[in-house]
Amino acid sequence: MNSAQVPHKQPRILSVKKIWSHAPHNAFTDLIRFEDRWWCTFREATGHNNSIGMIRVIVSNDGDSWTSTALLSEDSIDLRDPKISIMPDGRLLLLMGGTSLQNNVKETRSPRVAFSNDGWSWSPNKKLLAEDHWLWRVTWKDNIGYCVSKLGEGTNPRRGFLYRTSNALEWEWVTEFILPNNTWTVSETTLRIMPDDEMIALIRPNWIGTSRPPYTNWSFTQLEADLGGPNFILLPNRSLWASARGMRPDGKPITVLAQMTRNSYAPVLALPSGGDCSYPGMVWHDGMLWVSYYSSHEGQTSIYLAKIAIQ
Repeated sequence: MNSAQVPHKQPRILSVKKIWSHAPHNAFTDLIRFEDRWWCTFREATGHNNSIGMIRVIVSNDGDSWTSTALLSEDSIDLRDPKISIMPDGRLLLLMGGTSLQNNVKETRSPRVAFSNDGWSWSPNKKLLAEDHWLWRVTWKDNIGYCVSKLGEGTNPRRGFLYRTSNALEWEWVTEFILPNNTWTVSETTLRIMPDDEMIALIRPNWIGTSRPPYTNWSFTQLEADLGGPNFILLPNRSLWASARGMRPDGKPITVLAQMTRNSYAPVLALPSGGDCSYPGMVWHDGMLWVSYYSSHEGQTSIYLAKIAIQ
């Protein structure tokens, strides 16, 4: 049975809890299970743009009570969009974007990585690739990590390049994402590799891509929905579920959960959210979908954790 054939009931929100609001602006989350604990990471700053961001890492045994383990920063650098993963050697990897700001004006940007054995002590940030690249989320399979870098400061033209790595420090170019109809809008991209080794890409603003090894030839499907901060995972029943910033019928932003296939994306559930929001982390654990995200629907831009039942 493929992901398009898996029947399901309407997902149901079991709980939503605000887990962090210590900074004026807390945003751009990711979530993982590591050593039987929950680890969540996100950016802290005074605002969404044109402010110096720092990367916070917090830990919890149960998803209810959270403790800070680290705050990563660089002088005059806006760190943002942290993505956390477990490397083949068992270490934690933080992948971040870093933008140089002078008098709150953007100068240039490049990706950063930091490593940790325990989630508490982190290596100094290390710059990657050339200036203006932004590696966004790495996905590991058979000791190889895959990641798409978005290149271009604006939204159009913007190019997307697929890279691979074995150590998160040296990155090998694989291919460029060439969208149909002379479209140049590749942005934030999450990759997942299916059990049959097909790679699926969920791409901001509105694309799904598919490819098979060696992942040099891609097919793309344009979506009706626009996505912000997209993420998706494969559940044990082989269904695909995605989350991203979407839009209400009145055009206002909201964080949504969507059922997904290799060529479709259908929002089915709205999480309590609004305004500046989304950028979810997603983990399947104990028969539930756990989703971290940020939102400003209660005033301050804060971090939330939702538990969702999917059958």
